[in-house]
Amino acid sequence: MTISLLIVDDHPIVRDGLRGIFTGEHGFEVLGEAASGAEAVALATALRPDVVLMDLRMPGTDGVSAITELTRSGSTARVLVLTTYDTDSDVLPAIEAGATGYLLKDAPREELFRAVRATARGEAVLSPAVASRIMVQMRAPAQEPLSARELEVLGLVSRGSTNKEAAARLFISEATVKTHLLHAYAKLGVRDRAAAVAVAFERGLLRS
Repeated sequence: MTISLLIVDDHPIVRDGLRGIFTGEHGFEVLGEAASGAEAVALATALRPDVVLMDLRMPGTDGVSAITELTRSGSTARVLVLTTYDTDSDVLPAIEAGATGYLLKDAPREELFRAVRATARGEAVLSPAVASRIMVQMRAPAQEPLSARELEVLGLVSRGSTNKEAAARLFISEATVKTHLLHAYAKLGVRDRAAAVAVAFERGLLRS
């Protein structure tokens, strides 16, 4: 059986490379290429590929948004994420959105072929690094979520606000800002504001 593919990546050289890899391998057919999430959704709807090779970080509509839209539209295409990033803020949203697999771009060619074949069969595919991250996440003790106010304070801090400036913006006292930050530190398992901001971005609690 020939597996039809749609390649989605905003870098032309990456698309050219992937097209060359699959065109030269028996059992695969590249139906088209897309440079953005929006283009991916439109082409997947028109071409009906078996598998969409989806990058995540693209200008405009990103990969997670595209996966969400494909899932919502009832597309029969399976999505295999192929990306450079394996952080929690990338992996978990992509899988929750409906991706069948998640592979890193440094995967060997034969591993990529196996992953695409497995994805076409509807089997979950995870690179070892990604699988390890998910296992750690699942085994970690339940984390107490940050309150809306704690996130507001942390968001202002991430944009360079001092405690005094954050207090003025939120119409609260500077002491209250410090209290919110201390609570956020405890929940995130850190000791200072720089680490709190870094962990919050890593977990997808803050957006750049």
